[in-house]
Amino acid sequence: MNPVAAILEKAVKPLAMKSLLAWERLESGVAFNPLSPQLRANPYPFYDEMRRKDPVHRMRLPVTGNGAWVLTNYGDVDVVLRDHRRFGNEGRDFGYIPYISMLDLDPPAHTRIRGLVSRGFTPRSVEALEPRIRQRVGELLDALEGRDRIDLIRDLAFPLPVIVIAELLGVPPEDREQFNEWSNIVSLTVDPLLNETQIGQVRQTVEEMFDYFDGVAQARRANPQDDLVSVLANAEEDGERLSRDDLLINLVLFLAAGNETTRNLIGNGMLALLRHPEQLQRLRDEPGLLETAIDELLRYDSPVQLDSRIARESLEIGGKKIEPGQLVYCVLGAANRDPAAFPNPDVLDIGRGAGNHVAFGRGIHYCLGAPLARLEGRIAFEALLSRYSSVRLAEEPRYRDQVVLRGLEALWLEVG
Repeated sequence: MNPVAAILEKAVKPLAMKSLLAWERLESGVAFNPLSPQLRANPYPFYDEMRRKDPVHRMRLPVTGNGAWVLTNYGDVDVVLRDHRRFGNEGRDFGYIPYISMLDLDPPAHTRIRGLVSRGFTPRSVEALEPRIRQRVGELLDALEGRDRIDLIRDLAFPLPVIVIAELLGVPPEDREQFNEWSNIVSLTVDPLLNETQIGQVRQTVEEMFDYFDGVAQARRANPQDDLVSVLANAEEDGERLSRDDLLINLVLFLAAGNETTRNLIGNGMLALLRHPEQLQRLRDEPGLLETAIDELLRYDSPVQLDSRIARESLEIGGKKIEPGQLVYCVLGAANRDPAAFPNPDVLDIGRGAGNHVAFGRGIHYCLGAPLARLEGRIAFEALLSRYSSVRLAEEPRYRDQVVLRGLEALWLEVG
């Protein structure tokens, strides 16, 4: 593209976007702009408005050629996520990389691969990680000894899940720094709106990880170790094993998903508690509430805000006709604040018992690593509350510039 055309394109795009958003607003009284800075800062008032005015909302921004819909009711989101026959994952191609993980598959391919992959995430194997996770949390907090100001994201929420997943995969300690760099970049693969620079970074990082894990997998097939790569590289069912690409792309998925969910749970959760000091004190006074508190924190400010499916047939939701091939966005953050499912949803209540939230999805694509994220979150909060008798917000945090994931750039705290 020549320089003049590039300048014109940049000038026209904002005007076209404004026109399409105006069209949406005229149709329904509300417009969904996932790039809005206001939406990133605090999406929940907007979700509430959309749920009241147009809970099955026709999105006019051209995210796909067939059009898209946005769902904000808990009931509608629940139905779509559970119904893998009418709402599939195959076809949600953002075009970043030429590989397909189990997140992008429908049965029977999804069933086969998830069945093999899940062998590394049995309840017993996750429970066995607790002593190791406690040790790593202790080491990370010990390294902060003597400091009265910490960045919870940089100092704990980010390194903890990367260390845990790296150890789970059998990555040696000397490669963890490389894993830190890869983790931040591969997390972008779930975001549908990346710029060209980000797309280039994602592609390069995935290829680097493929090269790395390919060598590890070959070594583990010849000499299995007590790690997840060995389990997956040698997993077999009815004579079938994971192909090279299936194995490698799902290892990349573990790093991205394993990092982001836990990082955002710890960061978003601590911020929510700090903004509701009575709930923070309640958790100190009643540590037995920690299990329900984790669910409430996941509900209140969900680490993953959006999930999507492709309609497989013509159907109706809320009186709106959805055509085959159209994209359906399930707004998990909105569903988790739906008053029809959670009375007084904008109130943080660690004793609520919000186990029916959809922060980890629902149905056949329910997050495989949910038990591990819960365990890491529980241990992290236990350690923080026992280590520090005083925790205060040191400066106003800012959320990262992402559409699907919701997490903080930094969370500076004064501790004592």
